[in-house]
Amino acid sequence: MRSDRIKRGPERTPHRALLYATGICKRDMAKPFIGVATSFSDIIPGHIGMRRLERFIERGIASGGGVPFFFGIPGVCDGIAMGHSGMRYSLPTRELIADAVESVVKSNCFDGLVCLTDCDKITPGMVMAIARLNIPSIIVTAGPMISGRYRGKKLSLVRDTFELVGKIKNGEISAEEAGEIEMCACPGQGSCQGLYTANTQSCLVEVLGLSLPGCGTALAGFANKDRIALESGELIVNLVRREVLPRTILTREAFENAIMVDMAMGGSSNTVLHLIAMAHEAGIELPIDLFDNISRHTPRITSIEPSGDYLMEDIEWAGGVPVILNRLQSILKNCTTLSGKTINQIAREAKPYEDEIIRPMNKPYAHEGGIAILKGSLAPEGAVVKQAAVSSKMMTFTGTARVFDAEEKAMEAVMNKQIKAGDIVVIRYEGPKGGPGMREMLSVTSAIVGMGLGESVALVTDGRFSGGTRGPCIGHISPEAAAGGPIAIVQDGDIISMDIPKRTLDVKLSDLEIKQRLSKWRAPEPKVKDGYLARYAKFVTSASKGAVFSV
Repeated sequence: MRSDRIKRGPERTPHRALLYATGICKRDMAKPFIGVATSFSDIIPGHIGMRRLERFIERGIASGGGVPFFFGIPGVCDGIAMGHSGMRYSLPTRELIADAVESVVKSNCFDGLVCLTDCDKITPGMVMAIARLNIPSIIVTAGPMISGRYRGKKLSLVRDTFELVGKIKNGEISAEEAGEIEMCACPGQGSCQGLYTANTQSCLVEVLGLSLPGCGTALAGFANKDRIALESGELIVNLVRREVLPRTILTREAFENAIMVDMAMGGSSNTVLHLIAMAHEAGIELPIDLFDNISRHTPRITSIEPSGDYLMEDIEWAGGVPVILNRLQSILKNCTTLSGKTINQIAREAKPYEDEIIRPMNKPYAHEGGIAILKGSLAPEGAVVKQAAVSSKMMTFTGTARVFDAEEKAMEAVMNKQIKAGDIVVIRYEGPKGGPGMREMLSVTSAIVGMGLGESVALVTDGRFSGGTRGPCIGHISPEAAAGGPIAIVQDGDIISMDIPKRTLDVKLSDLEIKQRLSKWRAPEPKVKDGYLARYAKFVTSASKGAVFSV
């Protein structure tokens, strides 16, 4: 066993003494040592219920014949970090998490690993560590939150709080009623109720084969999630004994299946960043164009907020990811999973029992997947749009640039009603290097929608968008402004044209004009000059490469 490096032989006498200090006994020395990376936190709603799941994981490891060792992993709630400088830390924590898991596992020579996670950057960070370490590992995601209720109406975080800001500003709702709604929108533990980044990641981890079937949509706080946690604890010991390694599961075909399910569900645009980064750690290259190629040939068979009106609880009651796999089985690539079943076997065993929440492929909500990759003079290396959340009226749009060098400046203009129909809001210097940290723009996009401009104003940025964003919002523009991409030289009044069906995004300037403007461009002073973000800005790569570190 890997743990023999710290517990076998006379030279390990001091190591065993320290291990005995933790309370283990002599017979435990013959058992597999299982690390449990837990991201429990009192401030992240998706993680506040993890103490109970930790108990069930612990039970499972013990009943399977292993010795559990828990250690903590940091995390950020994107919703709480949204709209201020704290969001700069969100994406960078993904690399911190991967490094922290690697450091603890390697230094303690664990035989296997369980990762307890749920939210946006924490889950991909865990997967990156698993791919890097390549020791037997399993992921338990803590599950989606159930919907809130207010006067008989279902509530969700994005549609009923973020978009409420614009309605308050427009005088469509009183501050008193808004206060009542904000108390009801998020009733308890779990990741936010729609198909935002956290829930998209949980589903895709299940498709990749790193979680047990059903884990991705099993609801937070429900007994089914407890049982999955216990079974995962038991299974990890078995995986250690059979030496089942993550890189035998994380194949190119498995990632293609994950992209396919992402497109079929209409998942978060952030999955482009995260899947590329996960694959990178597994030694697999996922070019950004692959996402668009798969999207063009994958029908969207669900309609979940923000693209539709269903919530994750509806997907769970309709059979979860296994039923989605069942619907897609004719185009899936057969891959192994750590459950011992192949993806196709899981798909065949699932039993669809209704045709609306998760539709058959011959009756889709849309004939293309949820995400499109756009290229053109404004985004030579690509940009990402969640086309599932764009109305048919706005699939093509030409407008006048309103340029802002920071999210706060754009938000101020929106709230002061300075943005008008026909404008394209350009937010730049918010990319991985320029932000630094590539902030999400949910506050701005939600305010635009809440003020009734969702079908007359577009937004483009080298930053990113929350999985809860809806409307014609194009992010991940690469190269970013801080790297001297064309978005750096756009000026107020320039004409920008987007055509999602044709996958184009252009600023209406001649090649000569673009070249002349770029020759005069000078990189601005870094926004952050010390601490982690300054180091992050030095090493992070382009969004089109997954915003991974270059070393």
